[in-house]
Parts: sequence; C-alpha cells; structure tokens
Amino acid sequence: MEFKHISVLADEVIENLNIKPDGIYVDLTLGKGGHSKRILENLSENGRLIALDQDKDALNAAKENLSDFSNVSYLKSNFENIDKVLDDLGISKIDGALMDIGVSSYQIDNAERGFSYMHDGPLDMRMDTSNELTAEKIVNEYSLDELQKIFSNYGEERFSRTIARKIVETRDEQRIDTTFKLRDLINKSIRSNEAHPEKRVFQALRIEVNRELEVLENTLDKIIDHLNVDGRLCVITFHSLEDRIVKNTFKELEKDCICPPGLPLCVCNHKAKIKIINKKPIIAGKKELKDNSRSKSAKLRVCQRI
Repeated sequence: MEFKHISVLADEVIENLNIKPDGIYVDLTLGKGGHSKRILENLSENGRLIALDQDKDALNAAKENLSDFSNVSYLKSNFENIDKVLDDLGISKIDGALMDIGVSSYQIDNAERGFSYMHDGPLDMRMDTSNELTAEKIVNEYSLDELQKIFSNYGEERFSRTIARKIVETRDEQRIDTTFKLRDLINKSIRSNEAHPEKRVFQALRIEVNRELEVLENTLDKIIDHLNVDGRLCVITFHSLEDRIVKNTFKELEKDCICPPGLPLCVCNHKAKIKIINKKPIIAGKKELKDNSRSKSAKLRVCQRI
C-alpha cells in the first residue's frame, strides 16, 4: 500500500520555527516527511535535519520523498530516546524541533495496521511493529478493571465499565482479534446515536499500546533542554489529552517559581526555561480544512527557549 499522508499546519510550522539556514533541526515524528521537506527547503547545505520515526514504513516512504536532500539523518526510534539519539550523533544543542503527535493517514487507512474501525483487519495498533504489546493482547488479556481504566482515562468513555464487561464476557466464548469484531461488540453493548461510538475505545487502546501520553510527557522537557537560546519547539496535537499535557508542561516551564502558594520566600530555585509564543493554539484555516478534513482537530503550540 502506498504511504499517503498530508502534513497539517505546514505553513504555520515553518513560520513559527524561525528557521536558521545553517541550523540543526529535529523532526521527531517524520511520517512521510512532509514537514521535513519544508524544513529542508529552508536550510542551506550547512544546515542539518535529524529525522526520527518508530514506523519503518514511514522511514522508507520519507527516504524516497526526501531523496533530493543529502543533509538528513534518518533514525528508527521513539522520540522519547532523543537524548541518546543526539548523543550518538555528537550533538548537544539544536535550533528547533517539531512534534506532530498522532496517527498518519497511511496508518489509519492501512487495514493491516489495525488502527481504524472503518477497515477490517488484525487488532494491532502498534506504531512500532517490533513491539510486543498489541491491542488484541490488551483486549483479550487485561482484566475488567484494567480495561475500564484505559477506556475511561484515555478515551474519556462514559460507558467504560459496560464496554469492558461486554469484552470480558465475549472473549470467554471467542477471541476478539479483529477491528470489526471489537467495533461490533461495542456497538451492541451500548445505546448511542453517534455515527461511531467505538472511536473513543479505539483511541484509548492506541494510546495504551504505544504509551503515547507517557512518552509525550517524558519527551517535552528533554527536547527543550537541547534547544539553543531562541530555539523553538512546535507541537501539533489531535485530541484534548495530548493538548492538555503540552499546554500544562509549557505553563510550568514558563514559570520562575513553582513553590506552593503561601510560602513567604521562594525555596524551589526553579528558573523559567521557555516563553510561550502563542497563548491560544493555532488551528487550521478554512482552505486547509477544505483540502484536508483530518486537520480539523489539529492544534499547534509553540514555545521558545530563553
């Protein structure tokens, strides 16, 4: 299957990265390389791009897409390993970075990857197919309480207990191993007028499989520590759980003091690391929304190292 993906908010990312032609930049979520291509077009031959992705299909597609550029280093890695990646390359400081948090159109549309409730396929959902944990393993082996917690915390699903109970009852009779089996089970277990009431459970499973929120929290501080003064980090999120983490992390890192309220003197010695560039997230304009419907939920937040 051809790797198709349209990068969202590309113009806004380039505008906010403030690219230095000779600078070093990191694309932490390479995908097909749409954002990376735009970054490379703004770099000189002395500039450098470090491109990471944990999906080997994405890396292969990006290498083809960016074949005209020689100043790119490709690495198959989860972005939470950014410290080791840069250390191995002999790089301590960078001039900017991008994180586009979410599933690519290729991953969604490829039934074999198991991300979508619109296509029947194996219940997989791994961004890195070398990892052992799959959605099928979670659905068939996690306890009722564990399933409920995942659906509630990661999917904000109000019928989490009902759905978890139905899964446990069903798997005692037959293994739940395809996306359509899970989708149909969810639709039968709750009453809803929504077009796709299964979407929150699928989101929750994907987050659990790939440790998405944990990895995001682990990485924001790391990448900011690698930024040169005035270097910028652009983060694109696609749902409220991710956006909340980025928003709150930026707020904390912008503060000089994080002592509990009421203390007469500051004892934390915390110093602000960043300034927030956009107090409200940047969203897609009318033209992009028309051309790419998947940009509808995208939010871009930007911070600058101080």
